[in-house]
Amino acid sequence: MAEIKTERYEDSELYRIRHSAAHIMAQAILELFEPGEAKIAIGPPVADGFYYDFDLPRSLTPEDFKAIEKRMRQIIAARQPFEKRVVSAQEAKETFADQPYKLELIQGLEAGGVDEYGQPLEGQTEISFYTNGDFTDLCRGPHVEHSGQINPSAIKLMSIAGAYWRGDENRPQLQRVYGTAWKTASELEEYLWQVEEARKRDHRKLGRELDIFTFAEEVGPGLPLWLPNGGILIEELETLAKEVELRHGYERVRTPHLTKAELFERSGHLAHYADSMYPPMELDGVTYYVKPMNCPMHHKIFDARPKSYRDLPLRLAEYGTCYRYEKSGELFGLMRVRSMQMNDAHIYCAEADFESEFMDVIAMYNEYFHIFGIQKYVMRLSTHDPEGLGKKFVDNRPLWLKTEAMVRQAMDNGGIPYVEVPGEAAFYGPKIDVQVWSAIGREFTLATNQVDFSQPASFGLSFINREGEPETPLCIHRAPLSTHERMIGFLIEHFAGKFPVWLAPEQVRVIPITDEQNDYAAGLAAQLKAQGVRARADLGSERMNAKIRAAQQMQVPYMLVVGGREVEGGTVSLRTREGERVNGLAVAEFTQRVRQNIEGRALEL
Repeated sequence: MAEIKTERYEDSELYRIRHSAAHIMAQAILELFEPGEAKIAIGPPVADGFYYDFDLPRSLTPEDFKAIEKRMRQIIAARQPFEKRVVSAQEAKETFADQPYKLELIQGLEAGGVDEYGQPLEGQTEISFYTNGDFTDLCRGPHVEHSGQINPSAIKLMSIAGAYWRGDENRPQLQRVYGTAWKTASELEEYLWQVEEARKRDHRKLGRELDIFTFAEEVGPGLPLWLPNGGILIEELETLAKEVELRHGYERVRTPHLTKAELFERSGHLAHYADSMYPPMELDGVTYYVKPMNCPMHHKIFDARPKSYRDLPLRLAEYGTCYRYEKSGELFGLMRVRSMQMNDAHIYCAEADFESEFMDVIAMYNEYFHIFGIQKYVMRLSTHDPEGLGKKFVDNRPLWLKTEAMVRQAMDNGGIPYVEVPGEAAFYGPKIDVQVWSAIGREFTLATNQVDFSQPASFGLSFINREGEPETPLCIHRAPLSTHERMIGFLIEHFAGKFPVWLAPEQVRVIPITDEQNDYAAGLAAQLKAQGVRARADLGSERMNAKIRAAQQMQVPYMLVVGGREVEGGTVSLRTREGERVNGLAVAEFTQRVRQNIEGRALEL
């Protein structure tokens, strides 16, 4: 379990270091050009570093990066103080008269406290500058006291990319320079290792190399096509989910891919979620939508028959396909897609059963974490923002406070550490989001456990309680295995494509040394298939070593090499993906080993 940190990143020393490094980088880049040539936009800290956006007379080059880093270290050595000054809008405009992007930001602040992203600032109306050396920026801070508090051995420029001003493709495209900064050189070194390892493990690269998924322009962006190997991964995850959910008392249902608009009007999704839905379709005067989520249909399944307290808790599960219109700039491999198969379920329960049901979902998380070897994770309790009631959130403050308190109590009683994140709840209730870290320390948002006090009432759902009175149930929305798309993307990177045997699309490859052993190899593969093992014999014309390399490139866990000696003795020579070799291994002994590994869903070979 990860250590729970209560300090916000925005309040940390590392945030101040990175924010200050962004200013120093901008200062160094401006010095490459004549006064007035370079235009500056914004330069915030981000999760692992910082960036700054520039409108420059030419594109930056790798040689520029060397010069910029050298100049940044000189500025750091100069121990330049970061000095804040609050100014009037008029003075700010005069200072940045030749900087159009800064002028736009100043106008937003002057008009009513709008930050650099066009979002309202909470009570923030002042306009302030920060100056270090001869560089002044429009900035709220915070910063280090002076540049000497930044470790010159722990900074590095990382990359450059195009970015539209304020994310609007109709606005100018700027050059976004990314950098990173850490407290120590060893932390930087570890981060750079992680970046390089993440590049090698990139699920888009490995997904292509391992024949797991593809995209096609004629199909459309964000709409993945699963190749046979990807189909096997999906089947294995569904089998796992069905086994676990059966033990936890779930019943499986199925719902259509589209429905009438009135269903989403009633659920509140059209009011709160329309921008993420595909456009409506008109047929015979009726408006239809492809579904962005399954919950409204599950509510109708609950309502199909009268319920009493004896029927509850009712747990309805479905791997339903949903469609969400993610912006093209936000699509990213399998992590952000427009078509997704969700490990969805909805639990309908009385308030008295809420805690046990909610914590049973948390227990399910832990089962999955153990199976996949996820050792670091954090539970985030996302709550509402009172300022967003009636807009971003259902307008019922008493129920928000009540259900948030119920979640806190359940987590506290269960001894589950968590952090609170205000303003990130679902529109209908608080939720637990689960952040997990892969084997190399890369962070993913994977699972969710949401409380819904709104939709059951909106759909008029009820059950007869012990007193013989109708009562509205609570609904828990949960997706411990996320979507197939996000989960498989995570697992590709977590395992670097070296899946555990039970999950591997191809578990065993039989490799004959010469054509004379082809019949024996084919018979072995058939024998293993009959035992439920995904095996095939490589009967191609390539030499044995080429066949072994091909199997290794596809990350096949077990390779069985067979020659004349193995045919004569009825054995195999085992080579594992990790380099283990066992000669003269009895077929029955190997079969038992691989079957036990698969049935136990072992992580090791």
